Amino acid sequence: MTKSPDFPPKTLTAGQSSVIYELCGEHTPVMTAVPGENVVFEVLDCFGGLIKTESDLFDSVGWERINPATGPLFIEGAEPGDTLAVEIKDIEVGDYGIMTAVPGMGARGDLVKKPSTMIVPVKNGLVYFGDHLIFEARPMIGVIGTAPATGSVPTGTPGPHGGNMDTRVIVKGSTVYLPVFVRGALLAIGDLHALMGDGEVLMCGVEIPGRVTISTRLLRKKTLPCPVVETGDAYYTVHSAQTLDEAASELVGHSVSLMATCTGRAPEECLALLSIRGNLQISQIVDPLKTVRMEIPKSILGSLL
Repeated sequence: MTKSPDFPPKTLTAGQSSVIYELCGEHTPVMTAVPGENVVFEVLDCFGGLIKTESDLFDSVGWERINPATGPLFIEGAEPGDTLAVEIKDIEVGDYGIMTAVPGMGARGDLVKKPSTMIVPVKNGLVYFGDHLIFEARPMIGVIGTAPATGSVPTGTPGPHGGNMDTRVIVKGSTVYLPVFVRGALLAIGDLHALMGDGEVLMCGVEIPGRVTISTRLLRKKTLPCPVVETGDAYYTVHSAQTLDEAASELVGHSVSLMATCTGRAPEECLALLSIRGNLQISQIVDPLKTVRMEIPKSILGSLL
């Protein structure tokens, strides 16, 4: 049974009892939703709202309070072996975001001579960087994941469960497919960006609080080889590993497996199609694991359903 899309959405606030720093099957759900029901996640920025001025530096937060996520949300009917499809219906962001730089951190921390914080205004869909540069905002979700089968995973770490994938195609209108490892899935969302480039090379994008409206559906007893993001014209397989080389090689294998299952083509043919129509892209290189994605046009993959 699913509720009408017009049913008033539930709101999951970012309160003390609903902010988590790890994804874990032992967490007590803070809310339950049925597939098809709209839910609004109120989300803190990745610094937990603790950086408010340019005199507040990264070290004042502490790693244990980085990347809070709101949740977990229990999805009624979700069972291990299912896939949870999360439709991103809207992403609203605050009036300003935060960027921090720290010596020794990020892709080239050696170029950062001293810690600094930048307040980045965001108004009417525009991001104001410094005194003269203005960019169109493109709100996206950095952390979206389900609970792992065993143990716990910090919200700052990506993996097969999703988590901190920092993949900039996770925007309004996209659908994220995540594995269900535990009953109820235990979905959590956090780490919004008003704008972020591939790689996230400084170690952050424009980190910002906001509200995410989602609805879900379940793919019963359907297992995907890795998290997948669906946009209007493509599917993106997503994978993380210790190095970019490992992540890329393993992702190609996952992508071939997905294509072979969905199309019935031989693995060699799927690999050839990916070689001429797939696009291997970097999502981020600054988290504990590096994340890559493969763009697969719907014209060669068909449907996941």
